[in-house]
Amino acid sequence: MNLRKEIKQLKEEKNAVILAHYYQDPSIQDIADHVGNSLELAKKAQETSAKLIVFAGVHFMAETAKILNPSKKVLVPDLEAGCSLADDCKATDFKKFIDNYPEHLILASINCNAEIKAMSDLVCTSSNALEVVNSIPKHKKILFAPDEHLGNYLIKETGRDIILWDGSCLPHEAFYYNKILDLIMEYPYVQIIAHPDSDAEILKIAHFVGTTSKLLKYVKQMEYQEFIIAVEAEILQEMQRLVPHKKLIPAPIQDNISCACRACDFMKLNTLQKLYDCLKNEKPEVQLNHEIAYKAALPLQEMLSNH
Repeated sequence: MNLRKEIKQLKEEKNAVILAHYYQDPSIQDIADHVGNSLELAKKAQETSAKLIVFAGVHFMAETAKILNPSKKVLVPDLEAGCSLADDCKATDFKKFIDNYPEHLILASINCNAEIKAMSDLVCTSSNALEVVNSIPKHKKILFAPDEHLGNYLIKETGRDIILWDGSCLPHEAFYYNKILDLIMEYPYVQIIAHPDSDAEILKIAHFVGTTSKLLKYVKQMEYQEFIIAVEAEILQEMQRLVPHKKLIPAPIQDNISCACRACDFMKLNTLQKLYDCLKNEKPEVQLNHEIAYKAALPLQEMLSNH
């Protein structure tokens, strides 16, 4: 069976749209209607006229699509495709945490479950986090969750005093600082670029810090010919396609002596076969509590309207 052909046919028959994150396998990206980061895909989910949304990413991303489209069926190839950030920020624990800071405005990264969004005043993504924080009046106290690395980056860039939830994204914190320094000795003119969710010591030596789409643009537009890339593995393939003449060096990780960017194991759970099965059977379907979805929609809609 030609999966690509079958998926395209099913998509047309069912009036479906396929959204895929940059970190998905290239075979899934190739067949998707839209490929992007969390913010870009949230906008596409909100704008789509399709009756059926298939979200090839991790679970919280599919939840976001459902929150923005409560009357539509939202499918995900594998319900087990979670996220270390989202999974380690449980609603019961988070409620206890924020109760200690009743005067603080709750700002949540989009990389969290619907229950956390429902408890938040504002939502941001890595792409617009600086913009959102700068839009908050100086006298307002801020609590940020769930990514402490992105939170520390925001503190450094804005000078704001922000209370942080203790959470991190495993693929973004796996890069080995000392091995990156060795690479700098080998490639003295190299540019280090990193995602803002990376560990602070990596961000400190990076020449450019940006979200996935900004990193793609930077590598394409800059005249430098050598780059060390501290970001999830799949993005390297898209980068190399954009700049085939440039040398892209994946940042080494701690548990691998060779240079190999850390892949997101959760993202890898989605496959082309699962995407086909998902479309054919219209399951697994993302289901949300109506009250939680309604409350979570408020900060999401505000973010999409203003940022």
